[in-house]
Amino acid sequence: MRTMNNPEVMELLKHADALHQRFGASVHDKVSESTYKLAREVASANVSHDGRQRFDWELRLDRLITSKFFGAILMVALLVGIFWITITGANVPSAFLAGILIEEGGLSNWLHQYLGVEQVPWLLSMSLYEWLHLGFSAVHAPAWLTGFLLDGMYLALAWVVAVMLPPMAIFFPLFTLAEDLGLLARIAFNLDGLLRAAGAHGKQALTMAMGFGCNAAGVIACRIIDSPRERLIAIVTNNFVPCNGRWPTLIMVSSLFVAAGFSGAGAVLVAASAVTVVTLIGVVVTLIVSWALSRTLLKGVASSFTLELPPYRRPQIARVLWTSMIDRTLYVLWRAIICAAPAGALIWLLGAISVGDQSLFAVLRGFLDPLGHLIGLDGVIVIAFIFAIPANEIVVPTIIMGYMQTTKLTEIADPTALFTDNGWTLVTAICLLLFSLLHYPCTTTTFTIWKETGSLKWTALSNLIPLSIALVACFSVAQMARLLGWA
Repeated sequence: MRTMNNPEVMELLKHADALHQRFGASVHDKVSESTYKLAREVASANVSHDGRQRFDWELRLDRLITSKFFGAILMVALLVGIFWITITGANVPSAFLAGILIEEGGLSNWLHQYLGVEQVPWLLSMSLYEWLHLGFSAVHAPAWLTGFLLDGMYLALAWVVAVMLPPMAIFFPLFTLAEDLGLLARIAFNLDGLLRAAGAHGKQALTMAMGFGCNAAGVIACRIIDSPRERLIAIVTNNFVPCNGRWPTLIMVSSLFVAAGFSGAGAVLVAASAVTVVTLIGVVVTLIVSWALSRTLLKGVASSFTLELPPYRRPQIARVLWTSMIDRTLYVLWRAIICAAPAGALIWLLGAISVGDQSLFAVLRGFLDPLGHLIGLDGVIVIAFIFAIPANEIVVPTIIMGYMQTTKLTEIADPTALFTDNGWTLVTAICLLLFSLLHYPCTTTTFTIWKETGSLKWTALSNLIPLSIALVACFSVAQMARLLGWA
């Protein structure tokens, strides 16, 4: 307050306001335009041409990609294409890994289905899970130790690898390739107008793109926004962009349930479209929350910036593979593994320890079932999201481990049957997709928010705002479905 009462500061603010009235809100655009105009004049005065007309394909391509109509269509088509390739390519290696690690009969079903092999070598006719059980039996390991290590820790780890590794190994190289080609910068350019209308900074589109890889990285990337107000908006809303850990859940649920009524290429296209729609919902929620914050807690006018589009360039395949496979895929997989192991062990313990005639897991599930029912889920799914606070990657493995307390182990080989036997419907899948998209950030992202803002208030709001929106959205969908008789 003392600074605001300083006569020099007041005079400076008065002068700034007068200049704003004189030049208008587009002064930044005018300065940028004059700068580039001067650059063109200098270039034309000093660079000679041979007179031949050159076809500038980059300029023509930019006009198409960054146009208001075709730019949006191409952006959606790019997302659908990436997801379609991911879902199509992940099915076979995922089934292969499940056969090696988990499935009863080992690779027998996989070899018969995909290669037509009838006689399977005995070594491949049992999964690693079955071999480990035989080994534990051979050394007369106690039942509690076998259950804790194999049915708890090992199965959680194995499902993380089998379910998550194939889609990540395909999705991240494709996404990194789009980034290397210069397409992500053009998507940011297309979103600039929408973000400014929402009272946010155009650079927030770049931080959102970083959030597709990791929300913690997206929060750190918000440093490129100079305005503290707009930086806070970008930090609080970055969670609505689905990160590494949520892609496997979104892809798997879309494939198993949203596309359940289709077959072949149609099923893949429907699943890819569903994941794209969920991603776009995240973008819409980002804009809405940014608009609300810029008019309530963080009032202000969006500032301008200049975004120079990078040239189209030939992708560096070695860098793309290293970045996507080492820096992203293996990093995310390792983080999921170190979180899945203790989660699987704890869930097994909750199922093994009884209170009266019920296990601790059943007691906790019963306590959370009413809340889960209200929002279109169940107690096991709610428990999974609580256990997944350290990392979103373990939501599905935790759900599977939870259902295994009352389901035969052999049903793991068919996750659709496992889920439907526990009451899942299309409405359950939709609510799970929405909650996975909108719920609170993971522990790593929350810690990063606190480090970047230095504020417990904004760290708490960054968790409470997404959680509130997730609960309201899922509650609305579930109740509407029940009123219409769909659930």
